[in-house]
Amino acid sequence: MRTALVIGTGLIGTSAALALTGRGVTVHLVDHDPEQARTAAALGAGTDQAPAEPVDLAIVAAPPALVAGVLADVMGRRLARGYIDVASVKGGPRRELEARGLDLSAYIGTHPMSGREKSGPLAGTADLFEGRPWVLTPTRDTDTEVLNLALELVSHCRAVPVVMDADAHDRAVALVSHMPHLVSSMVAARLEHAEEAAVRLCGQGIRDVTRIAASDPRMWIDILSANPGPVADLLTDVAADLEETVRALRALQSSDEDKRREGGTGIADVLRRGNAGQVRVPGKHGSAPRAYETVAVLIDDQPGQLARIFADAERAGVNVEDVRIEHATGQQAGLVQLMVEPRSAAALTAALREWGWAIRQ
Repeated sequence: MRTALVIGTGLIGTSAALALTGRGVTVHLVDHDPEQARTAAALGAGTDQAPAEPVDLAIVAAPPALVAGVLADVMGRRLARGYIDVASVKGGPRRELEARGLDLSAYIGTHPMSGREKSGPLAGTADLFEGRPWVLTPTRDTDTEVLNLALELVSHCRAVPVVMDADAHDRAVALVSHMPHLVSSMVAARLEHAEEAAVRLCGQGIRDVTRIAASDPRMWIDILSANPGPVADLLTDVAADLEETVRALRALQSSDEDKRREGGTGIADVLRRGNAGQVRVPGKHGSAPRAYETVAVLIDDQPGQLARIFADAERAGVNVEDVRIEHATGQQAGLVQLMVEPRSAAALTAALREWGWAIRQ
């Protein structure tokens, strides 16, 4: 691939453009808001000048509801040898293109499984897709050259290609992305009018659950409008679980011992099923989840503290597999949780204590 056209310079489009320009590809940028394209160009994502001749690959980074219309336009004008979109829903856009009677041999739907809570070109980064799955949904009609161009894009972005059927993809993202986002938003909505004294007690758990609720509502209305059926089906199941859980909690309030026992069994069941589902979430680098041991270190909220901890972990010969930080309420301090291999935890704990760190058991 020598040239590309990125249509839509939001987070995903700009990030893909930055990755391509970093690999020597000449990238042309187009957006319905010319200022966004100019901003992306100023960041080094390419040029906002139109290409003089057809490019190798056109990348449509528009909202799902607009994808088919944009693709029909650029394909009709023969702006590229191959065409892809990066929308988070795949079945609907393809069916709309088929209904328009277009030759889809030069098209393949794709979806990079990566993002941030922020949007727009300023949120773009060349490493956004690194190590992340990038779904490709070819059909029997897809030209081999176009599939190879899409694979080259994925390689330039250092993502991991995953081939799926379009409708299977839509059901999958409803489960692992779209439904969880709505559940996160519903939990976060409970905080909107909560008493300030209660909100001040928020810890890492509520931050984990509500983090994705900070995303742009306009973007998510576009996404959910393109995949409402599978999401609604999943939320129906969640609603049934909620109803059973509420019933079990009410039973726990009863003065009848048998009802309390039944309520406890119901709560235990939902927690057990939650455990069983959580362990299926892929671990580091997409591999099978692994059990790590946590070394918890109390730190002051001062410049250089994290760098010192990581340097001391390296000095102790221990690799930090993951890290979490919980900030203390009302204090300039926090708790850094270093996740390490179980066989390394004791050695790291001893070394950090020796070097003056406060370890929480």
